[in-house]
Amino acid sequence: MGRAYQNKKESMAKTAGAKTKVYSKYGREIYVVAKSGGTDPNGNLSLRRLIDNAKKDQVPAHVIKNAIDKAAGGGGEDFASARYEGFGPAGCMIIVDCLTDNNNRTYNDVRVCFNKNGGKLGGPGTVAHMFDHQAVFVFKGDNEDEILENLMMADVDVTDIELEDGMITVLAPHTEFFKAKTALTESIPEITFEVDDISQEPQTLINISGDDAVVFEALLDALNDCDDVQKVYHNADVED
Repeated sequence: MGRAYQNKKESMAKTAGAKTKVYSKYGREIYVVAKSGGTDPNGNLSLRRLIDNAKKDQVPAHVIKNAIDKAAGGGGEDFASARYEGFGPAGCMIIVDCLTDNNNRTYNDVRVCFNKNGGKLGGPGTVAHMFDHQAVFVFKGDNEDEILENLMMADVDVTDIELEDGMITVLAPHTEFFKAKTALTESIPEITFEVDDISQEPQTLINISGDDAVVFEALLDALNDCDDVQKVYHNADVED
């Protein structure tokens, strides 16, 4: 699970596009979360998590501030969440989460990405039941038993924990994100998270290689180039 998760994250990062595209995605999501839940990160935990991740991805401070100021002003666009599900090469499963102000445009853009890159768009619920909404933490370590004990002492509901190649991966229900992160930080003050996010984690993985891998990467590139696409989740384990 750990290595495959890292491979997936690296694949997504590689196809995330230009920095300005990444900044735009964060700016839009921060704006929406701040507008709906409040502009104070101390009172809006989802906003705090987004800001932390934006800083980790080197999003400039002014991009974050502008999005929050825009939300505080009460004006601006009205974005709605949209989720699309489908299949890619070799039958891998894909979830595409979007923020859009025009559902018809976004649907058509996503459908074209699938159709032109060996995929097939399905209806709502087509593949989502094969993913779990999880908090994910990845960090350097060598003793998963000790980490598990610390989390259990903090009353964190751990879904899974794994040690592989000097990296520990912890999965917990998405509702446990801040409790788990606090417990890990308090028990390991020097901890540096490679990943600390909320994700849709696949229940099974599909190995993809050769021509299928090339087509799959092209599909990811196309989806990440769509302005309205925020996150892409999949169960592909792309072979090097």
